[in-house]
Amino acid sequence: MSFLGVENSLTGRRWLGLGIDLERAAEHMQQQTGLPAPLCQVLARRGVPAHEAKGFLTPQLKELLPDPRRLKDMEVAATRFLQAVEKRERIAIFADYDVDGGSSAALLMVWLRAMGLQATLYIPDRIDEGYGPNDEAMSALARDHDLIICVDCGTLSHGPIAAAKGADVVVLDHHLGGETLPDCVAVVNPNRQDEDGDLGLFLRGWRGVFDAGRNPPSGP
Repeated sequence: MSFLGVENSLTGRRWLGLGIDLERAAEHMQQQTGLPAPLCQVLARRGVPAHEAKGFLTPQLKELLPDPRRLKDMEVAATRFLQAVEKRERIAIFADYDVDGGSSAALLMVWLRAMGLQATLYIPDRIDEGYGPNDEAMSALARDHDLIICVDCGTLSHGPIAAAKGADVVVLDHHLGGETLPDCVAVVNPNRQDEDGDLGLFLRGWRGVFDAGRNPPSGP
């Protein structure tokens, strides 16, 4: 079937129209969305259903990311966090010293400030304290706070979290977990042993994209 009365392109290839099924899909899309007919024909050829047409044309980041509520303990962690905000509890954020921990802590602190709360930020000394929570720091934070949120660390910190007596602890992390989890309110981590692994692979893929952009390959 020729398209617009033209049978061949300049390179000699046959120029074909949509065919009856795609024509009907395009017409249906135009009726449902009000988009121009030529655009609907292009979308139909690409296999975009009518109900996804506008989202396909104006994609939003939140629609491309997976639902975080799929993660184990996410609802528990969110409920405890909001409870602390509503009751104006004392909140401490224990953050790793790298960009993951820093950006996570910044997001939490900015949001809490908008809610009228001033959280305590604790970043361990890389030389003296090393990576992740330690007994002394967690014990000290627990004496003065009701809730401690560990960001970008904590999944393997059984001892330090146990040392945080008197405070609830929530872990937000992405590092590979062990067979057992620390005894705390929640451990939100796509790389927990009991997660299905889908979101862990997704996040590792995004991290690979960021690393590639930060360290582009050299040479021709």
